[in-house]
Amino acid sequence: MNRNLTTPGRLSIWQAAFVIARRDFVAILFSRTFLFFLLGPLFPIIVGVAAGGIGQQVAEGVSDPVIGIAMEQADTDAMLAARRALEPDLGSILPPMQAIERPADGSDYDPKQQLAQSSGDLAAIVTGTPAAPVLTATDDRAERWQGRVALVAGTALSQGPPGFPDVTTQTVATSGASEKRSRVATAQIGQTLLFLLTMLLAGMVLSNLVEEKGNKIIEILAAAIPMDAVFLGKLFAMLGVSMVGISVWGGTAAILLAFNPIAASLPEPAVGWPLFVTFGIIYFAMGYLLIGSVFLAIGSMAATVREVQTLSMPVTMLQLINFFFASYAMAHQNTAAEYAAIAFPLSSPFAMLARAAQQPEIWPHLAALAWQAMWVAIFIKLGAGLFRRRVMKSGPQGVKKRRFGLFRKASTQVASGN
Repeated sequence: MNRNLTTPGRLSIWQAAFVIARRDFVAILFSRTFLFFLLGPLFPIIVGVAAGGIGQQVAEGVSDPVIGIAMEQADTDAMLAARRALEPDLGSILPPMQAIERPADGSDYDPKQQLAQSSGDLAAIVTGTPAAPVLTATDDRAERWQGRVALVAGTALSQGPPGFPDVTTQTVATSGASEKRSRVATAQIGQTLLFLLTMLLAGMVLSNLVEEKGNKIIEILAAAIPMDAVFLGKLFAMLGVSMVGISVWGGTAAILLAFNPIAASLPEPAVGWPLFVTFGIIYFAMGYLLIGSVFLAIGSMAATVREVQTLSMPVTMLQLINFFFASYAMAHQNTAAEYAAIAFPLSSPFAMLARAAQQPEIWPHLAALAWQAMWVAIFIKLGAGLFRRRVMKSGPQGVKKRRFGLFRKASTQVASGN
């Protein structure tokens, strides 16, 4: 019986890439390990919160260092009264002071010996008289407290606090210095968060091909669709998975911050929070596609998990160099260093996100996004070419021959009824 065989219409690169992206995205999203992937970043947060709470309890359990006053009774009372008189105006600038009992038998008093034997909060001892006080302490505390002890002693001699004039205050909502400092803090937070997400998520593409190269699935895909479509599909599938993770983590963070008073004190970026968050998502996508295309091409060279682990070290160093370069540029606004960080494709998303926090202009971001999009296309094209040559270990002609051979074998099996 004759059967008419018709060659199915070939998919375009973008249609084939969509098929690969949907296949990988669904396979990862509904895998049993994806839940652990989503929970992974929560463990450092839990550890950090626990460590912060323990650190706060430790800090509260440590009392402030105390200066002991070992003078005659009248002089000791005058020093303590002077310290109390100065406290409303100077507050925590003055360290706590307390009286120390001197030997009642009239023997010589050695403050060095008492400090060496002290196991409490006693950090320094003042002897002598208010007119000639002697401060015994370690070098750092003696240098820091010398002037403060002199102020207390001078107040004790004058039988009252010095005349401090009343200062009339005028308040403003903000100032140039405080606004600049807060925006730098926002730029650092945004840049660091972008780096951590990129380092956490982009590294997954290194091992994306190891399993499929081992079980020959990659050759079946190459027989059906262009290898460039396989590259694009896998890259955008991993970007989609990353966006799902960011949505879950971002939503969780937003809920936690909504019930935390620290959210109200977060410094606002120059472009405003809605636009800053939008730029953050776009710059993450650009940075992920740029670095991911490089990583996927590098990962195509690995045949085993061990080789992927070997490649992970230089890959991490590459990310750190980009981050440090962008951080340096952030501290040098409108200089050659910042322009170089913006022009270099791999550091451009980090530098521009920091600029969004510090500068209110919008048009540089539009130009930078167009520049980054051009380099995304270039990197994907170059990465796809290396991917095709390394994975199939042949040029375009070899891929076509192998694809035609597999297709002809499949057609023969269909025609024979097998």
